[in-house]
Amino acid sequence: MGSSQSTAKVQDTHSDADKIRRTQHSMAAAGAGSECPLTPEQRAAASAGDGCGSAGGCPAGADKGTINPLNNELEHPNQKPAPDQPFPLPTNRVKSTIPKAGTEKDTWVYPSPQMFWNAMLKKGWRWEEEQLSQNDMMNIISIHNANNEEAWREVLKWENLLHPECAEPKLKSFKGDAKNISPRARFRKLVLGYAYPFDRHDWIVDRCGTKEVQYVIDYYDGGAVDPESKLFTVLDVRPAMNSPGNIWDRMVVAYWRFKFETLGMTPNLPIPPTEGHNVSH
Repeated sequence: MGSSQSTAKVQDTHSDADKIRRTQHSMAAAGAGSECPLTPEQRAAASAGDGCGSAGGCPAGADKGTINPLNNELEHPNQKPAPDQPFPLPTNRVKSTIPKAGTEKDTWVYPSPQMFWNAMLKKGWRWEEEQLSQNDMMNIISIHNANNEEAWREVLKWENLLHPECAEPKLKSFKGDAKNISPRARFRKLVLGYAYPFDRHDWIVDRCGTKEVQYVIDYYDGGAVDPESKLFTVLDVRPAMNSPGNIWDRMVVAYWRFKFETLGMTPNLPIPPTEGHNVSH
């Protein structure tokens, strides 16, 4: 449990992998951004205190509506092509394998490529900065989805091993917070010399209606980009240190890892690890 390398395949191998990495880094660093896609002139006016309204209003087709606090998306997201968009993008949405809290069988649904493009614009990103191709965008979507699936698998390792009484934990809400560096990431930087993660997500997991648990996911740059898969992200997934139960779980797993990695002993796990869910990962 902890760090993991995402291993899903992407659709194309001809785009510039480093360009995709730079784009993902800049997207994470941009934060939540504006409530509407802004031109450079509108961003300058907003920073001067004029806001979107006095700069002439949001551009035509900009997102408007109520924000869902569970995923920070609009209740009726914008699926229209943005002004000056250089190529069309699909509007279909892919269902994840991540169970959605408050439902019987529903799972979370990933943004469509068009929604993702519009969200990038809202964060201040501009196509001209990286000159992404349509295939690049599809690769970014594949990496985004693969990272989320891997993060959920890491959550399930913690939940299945430490809280087997809940057969099906579900994800209640999530948000990105790249500028909020976690204490663990600061320790790894200052004491161990690691780089800071380029992104952070916070997930709230519903433990079968008995408890809501916060997980922190740090996204680290794993080094050289795989020229075929375009993957480079290493995930560090763990419960937040914000409750006695979470602190205890972190201590238990740290003890297991010490026994296994340092002493060479197989820890006495509460349940047999399933395939892909082992404490030595």
